[in-house]
Amino acid sequence: MTEIRWGIIGCGNVTEVKSGPAFNKIAGSRLAAVMRRDGNKARDYAQRHGVPKWYDDADKLINDPEVNAVYIATPPDSHKEYTLRVAAAGKPVYVEKPMARTFSECREMIFACAKAEAPLFVAYYRRRLPAFLKVKELIETGAIGEPRLVSIQLILPPRKEDLDPKNLPWRVKPEIAGGGYFYDLASHQLDVLDFIFGPIVSAKGTAANQAGWYPAEDIIAAHFQFKSGVMGSGVWCFTAAESAKTDQIEIVGSEGKIHFGTFTHEPVRLQTAAGVEEFNLPPPAHIQQPLIQTVVDELLGRGTCPSTGVTAARTNWVLEEILSQ
Repeated sequence: MTEIRWGIIGCGNVTEVKSGPAFNKIAGSRLAAVMRRDGNKARDYAQRHGVPKWYDDADKLINDPEVNAVYIATPPDSHKEYTLRVAAAGKPVYVEKPMARTFSECREMIFACAKAEAPLFVAYYRRRLPAFLKVKELIETGAIGEPRLVSIQLILPPRKEDLDPKNLPWRVKPEIAGGGYFYDLASHQLDVLDFIFGPIVSAKGTAANQAGWYPAEDIIAAHFQFKSGVMGSGVWCFTAAESAKTDQIEIVGSEGKIHFGTFTHEPVRLQTAAGVEEFNLPPPAHIQQPLIQTVVDELLGRGTCPSTGVTAARTNWVLEEILSQ
């Protein structure tokens, strides 16, 4: 390939700012076509973003000879189906997170892409954001000595739409999302920890639905261990009071600790015997652009992407292990 000509399946909200515009801002990359089942919305997106083609049929986009790579930005229940179709067309795939509803679906996606020799990437974009790269750098340079443990707390109030049983968001419907907000949000946290420490090799948890507002779990407690020996624990609650909101990950080492948020973009804080140091590293305007850059670089033979089907499937495995207890 000398130019990556992208097609997007599912040009919804996530593609408006987070990802869509980035495809035209990277050298050797451009957005050639978009698809949405509602043709009027697909046409509107194409017109607003200056995209030459739009479709209401995914197969027409996949088989368009002008499109040589596909970004799947639909809910997780269709990730496997579309990935298999794109792989059958022999084209690279960049798929939204979580990679699929189940670890089994992830494995099918990996196998199909490998068989077709079609590269498979997943949109765990925190692997290329400055704040998380700084955390990884601090760990690798021994800023806190030997890492001992990591703890996660994500406590959030319900969203307005969670309280309308007739119009629940797809993110709290397990048949679409795989789980609830745990799959949607904790997947980011567990994946970035995989990036920092390597694979998690054991995980157990307890989950419940305390509020009863939707079918999915709304509170989870877990503990896990990385292959490196680092131990971890986490608590997630999505029905708490507004005043209880918490978004923090803390990594404790033999000589200090690191504190950072996943979704709040607060400064990374390093605390050691020498004192406290903060690193303010805000994300870019199009938050997926640094990761998409690595996808383009790999496809053009000038680099590698750190978020693949193999790495992303590990996160699905951990999510599944925690909820299966």
